[in-house]
Amino acid sequence: MCFSRTAFFEAHEDRPTNPSRATPMAILIERRLSRRGFLKGAGGASLGLAGLAGLGPLSAGLAQADDGDRFAFDEITHGLDETIHVADGHRADVLIRWGDPLFADAPEFDPQHQTAEAQERQFGYNNDYIGFVALAGRDDRGLLMVNHEYVSRELMFPNLPMPKDEFDHSDLSAEIVEIEKAAHGLSVVEVRRDGELWHYVRDSPYNRRLTPRSTPMVLAGPVAGHARVQTQADPDGRTVLGTLNNCAGGVTPWGTVLTCEENFNFYFMGDAEQHPEKDKLARYGAPTEANAWGLYDPRFHINEEPNEPNRFGWVVEVDPHDPTSTPIKRTALGRVKHEGAANVVADDGRLVVYMGDDQRFDYVYKFVTRDRVDVVNAKANRDLLDHGTLYVARFDEDGSVHWLALVHGQGPLTEENGFASQADVLIDTRLAADALGATPMDRPEDIEANPATGKVYVMLSNNHQRSADRLNPANPRAENVFGQIVEIATDGDHGAALSRWDMLVRCGDPANEAVGAKWNPATTANGWFASPDNCAVDARGRLWVTTDQGEKWTMSGTVDGLWALETDGERRGTGKMFFRVPMGAEMSGPSFTPDDTALFLSVQHPGEDESADFPGRTTPASFEDPATRWPDFDDAVPPRPSIVVVTRHAGGTIG
Repeated sequence: MCFSRTAFFEAHEDRPTNPSRATPMAILIERRLSRRGFLKGAGGASLGLAGLAGLGPLSAGLAQADDGDRFAFDEITHGLDETIHVADGHRADVLIRWGDPLFADAPEFDPQHQTAEAQERQFGYNNDYIGFVALAGRDDRGLLMVNHEYVSRELMFPNLPMPKDEFDHSDLSAEIVEIEKAAHGLSVVEVRRDGELWHYVRDSPYNRRLTPRSTPMVLAGPVAGHARVQTQADPDGRTVLGTLNNCAGGVTPWGTVLTCEENFNFYFMGDAEQHPEKDKLARYGAPTEANAWGLYDPRFHINEEPNEPNRFGWVVEVDPHDPTSTPIKRTALGRVKHEGAANVVADDGRLVVYMGDDQRFDYVYKFVTRDRVDVVNAKANRDLLDHGTLYVARFDEDGSVHWLALVHGQGPLTEENGFASQADVLIDTRLAADALGATPMDRPEDIEANPATGKVYVMLSNNHQRSADRLNPANPRAENVFGQIVEIATDGDHGAALSRWDMLVRCGDPANEAVGAKWNPATTANGWFASPDNCAVDARGRLWVTTDQGEKWTMSGTVDGLWALETDGERRGTGKMFFRVPMGAEMSGPSFTPDDTALFLSVQHPGEDESADFPGRTTPASFEDPATRWPDFDDAVPPRPSIVVVTRHAGGTIG
């Protein structure tokens, strides 16, 4: 028997740790759909909302798009093969790959002779979120900060026997563990456009690797120094070595990048029954014994360092312009399995950070700073994210979103209920949100705000644990493997305690009535998608959505990719397929240059997801026998996670 790392992660995300009895989002959707039906005037793509008292109708005060197609490209087709595809009129070039050297003294990539020292000088593995920060205000030169979420060791290491199960670490040496650590974390790399082509700049003074192996990071905010984050190596509770399982993120108005620690629980091993906080660990799904790190590093063994798990699960702020700067874990934003940290400046000048907790039946959050953003002096914002209020969302049947403050001493968040301080509320954010009665969601992934319209888009990837007794004609999907996109309307007042919610699309194939998908009728056979994951709003206010179906791609019959999605006007809810990944890969990252002339995309774990089901194959992919050898297509080189840059052949706006 063998298994893939991605499949293992997905299996654990399928196991909810939330005991809350609050009404799940799926039930709210069913009730509202049953009562109101889909809006006919929006082509069947949107739920109708009566205006909430004092807020007006959903579209009030929001910029409306023209009724025509805002995406001027001919879409590509669904499919499954070994390489990438992009819409006609565009080119897609591999910009940087796992193992590419970042520094003059970095060794060239040699997959047969990997070392941790070499990997820390090379681009890391399984690139996910991409943050583009322009240099000197230019659109043709900038810094990419890229997350390296995890490793797919069966594709990464040669001559590695397939484990008997996910807990078999018998062939994982200390050397392999160190290489895995070095392949995690972040890369900062300078990129430039020369003529029509982009390239990365080897040995740029900005280039940097940040890893859980060797990069110190500071804990800031209410949790810094608390007894529950103190360890033998850090008795002051203020310095953590590295960041791990970094998923999505966001770029701040002052040019730093927020990166999010997601499935940190996968890295810890030990006996939970002997841990003083076993119930709190269980709410976060720790430990899992999924990695061998705890065999060789006591930091990752909960019985040797009981507080180390509390030092992960944070949003981390990095200054890509200063390679000597120390990254900061901003604890005021809470500790969950963060998928993203999209931020927007509210009308009153405060910064609002929207975040999803990526597990089935967990929650949507936002953080509102106490102080305003200083748009003139970037350094004045250094501690902005240490002061403010964290909220969790409750979605009601009438279309309202109530943002519930996670503040110590308010409501049930008291010492009598286990929260002795604000630090406890933030370390145990999930438990605090449970106590407030937040709405369990269908696996919240990325969230993105459109500054021009005041709308916020929430990617809800899937939740196949919806039971058959929750069905009704308006929501006929038991085992929701396709997901949906929820839209929140704010009228620009992102800091308010009350918003409104609506449904943008319900994903899946609309031609299959049993799926229960809802799209604009203008959506073609290639325009629908499943399992929305990451998203981006370009400078023109258009929404782009990537997908991550994982092993469930077999249910849609097509690989992941990038879709353009109309959000306003008569074409609201219309999808168009723009980009397709190689089989077994996940599409993530999307990040535009400020002028929308270049789009950076992450192709993650090519060849991995359920590769035994690919045409012509009967066995899972391995280093020696991968399902694809993209992007090198060299028999001596395994598939390599890579960043792709998309441009137009004749220049101009993407899409």
